[in-house]
Amino acid sequence: MSFAEKVVVVTGAAAGIGRATALRFAREGARVAGFDVEAAKGPGLVEEIRASGAEGAFEAVNVAEPASVEAGVAAVLERWGKVDVLVNNAGILRDAQLVKWKDGQAAATMSDAAFDAVIGVNLKGVFHCTRAVAPHMIKAGGGVILNASSVVGLYGNFGQTNYVASKAGVIGMTRTWARELGRYKIRVNAVAPGYVATEILKSMPQPILDTMVAHTPLGRIGTTEDIANAYLWLASDQASFVTGHCLSVDGGVVVGT
Repeated sequence: MSFAEKVVVVTGAAAGIGRATALRFAREGARVAGFDVEAAKGPGLVEEIRASGAEGAFEAVNVAEPASVEAGVAAVLERWGKVDVLVNNAGILRDAQLVKWKDGQAAATMSDAAFDAVIGVNLKGVFHCTRAVAPHMIKAGGGVILNASSVVGLYGNFGQTNYVASKAGVIGMTRTWARELGRYKIRVNAVAPGYVATEILKSMPQPILDTMVAHTPLGRIGTTEDIANAYLWLASDQASFVTGHCLSVDGGVVVGT
């Protein structure tokens, strides 16, 4: 699965799944551009990419802002002249119940700000980045677009109205774009991770982690590399006839739910 001379853009690349994905593509010889709002982490990421023998770059990009996305894509095009693979990985959480009921009345509700923030990054961010990159892929004769969904986008989750809506929406956009862009030899797929050992998950109390493992038939929490490997395969020629698909990488958690 050599990606020599391929240009890969990974959003949310500063940490977690995004960082693992950027480094995984780099190990296969890709030129990797990381996008993230956490600009301070950019130099470290580029250093790791280059240490693997690949070319690396970083752009401080807020995917919720169209102008920021356009500027980041323009910088990649100026540097390398193309984008072969776009991994729309950036995402945030702002969990809250729709209505928290206590003592016969609403004690709290999910705020507009919390809802809009998650939709802005997780859903509109995917839209902004794909809209910016797709024309260049069409001109180049093809490409691959990979979108981060989640297993909760398939079956819902308590306290995550905004997050679930964004991840379900990503699946819908993935299937739509597979139909629209297939004629231009652009494949579009989504990945739906289950419980993955990111920093957020690692900070949770052990009893909660034990419950997650108990609901996962393979009996473990996923690693960021598990998801990175899925992205790598979907971007490769080995998946050349796969498009419009949402691949659950969850240890069987959907089956176990």
